[in-house]
Amino acid sequence: MRLSGKRIILGVTGSISAYKAAFLLRLLKGEGADVQIIITDSAEGFITPLTLSVLSGRPVLKRMVSENQTWNNHVELGLWADLLIVAPCSAHSIAAFAGGDCENLLQAVFLSARCEVMLAPAMDHDMYLHPATQNNLEILKKRGVRIIDPVRGALASGLVGEGRLPEPQDIMLKVLAFFEDRGVLKGKKVIVTAGPTREPIDPVRFITNHSTGKMGVALAENLRDKGAQVVFISGPLQVAYPEGVELVKVETAAEMLEAVQSHFASCHAAILAAAVSDYRPDSISRQKLKKTDDSLQLALSKTEDISEWVGQQKKAGQITVGFALETENEHVNARAKLQRKNLDFIVLNSLNDAGAGFGTDTNKVTLLFSDNNTLEVPLMSKQDVAEKIVESLVNLMHA
Repeated sequence: MRLSGKRIILGVTGSISAYKAAFLLRLLKGEGADVQIIITDSAEGFITPLTLSVLSGRPVLKRMVSENQTWNNHVELGLWADLLIVAPCSAHSIAAFAGGDCENLLQAVFLSARCEVMLAPAMDHDMYLHPATQNNLEILKKRGVRIIDPVRGALASGLVGEGRLPEPQDIMLKVLAFFEDRGVLKGKKVIVTAGPTREPIDPVRFITNHSTGKMGVALAENLRDKGAQVVFISGPLQVAYPEGVELVKVETAAEMLEAVQSHFASCHAAILAAAVSDYRPDSISRQKLKKTDDSLQLALSKTEDISEWVGQQKKAGQITVGFALETENEHVNARAKLQRKNLDFIVLNSLNDAGAGFGTDTNKVTLLFSDNNTLEVPLMSKQDVAEKIVESLVNLMHA
């Protein structure tokens, strides 16, 4: 009864996979959860409220005011729940949630909920991949909504592709993990560095790289959700900064090192995910450099090595994690960096792997540990990769 005492709202929207909600409901109830079902009008065409009512032991809610003129208080529902999960969640509902619509009870509860929210999209392949749907999902992710990615498989249209609702037992594992993880890092301070740094050449130009900061943001959000006090030290990002963390914005490698130095002594762990520029110009022109010659030579010097400084300064009990982006001799180079910088483990990215590296929503990594163990993490969303990295961090902190 791992969910005993937990109160969960299960929202069901219009999708052929709505029948899976009954199986998910049985699993939730079987673990002791108190489950309130809220359905939309379109969902009722795929599964009957009677079925869900019998399984949940509660009347199924659909409208703000029931047929017997009872008001279903969306504010109280939003305060009552420990978790709101919408499975399946249609493209229409995703758009409504992203746009802040309030046309039915489920949307009103979504806007009122102070608890964690999970959405499990389910729709046809082309609908899921449409830029409008992807944009709406990105908006929701930035607001802290957890998205349970659909899986690839046979769809109601007859096509095969992404968009299929995961099996109820797989969704159930996400729910269990959420409740088990809450508070596991309470009282722990963790530094996360993220994004690129910029080394100025003149007032309008700088040296940088293609890092967007997506991986660092995913790590910070995962740590935050596990109860950690997160210090997010970040260069300029191409994505939204995480909420609920202490944000320190920097530009250069020197500024990032200074920020890390100011927080490291009091932290329990540091994940150094930033793509720090390796070199800076020896001199910065006060005026914009004019294009007068056929070539321009810049004298460059090494920037501060933040992970090396951290490895030198860390004390017993502090855990440090680094990143290595390699294009050749990946494992050899990453293992050498791990040892040279006194890290507890290093996350190896290879630009040779499709779907990995800068700017993607997915990643494929290998975790190399100081005890010579390795963990291969297959291609998955950066949120799920972050989960694997933080899981390894938690294991080391509690060892």
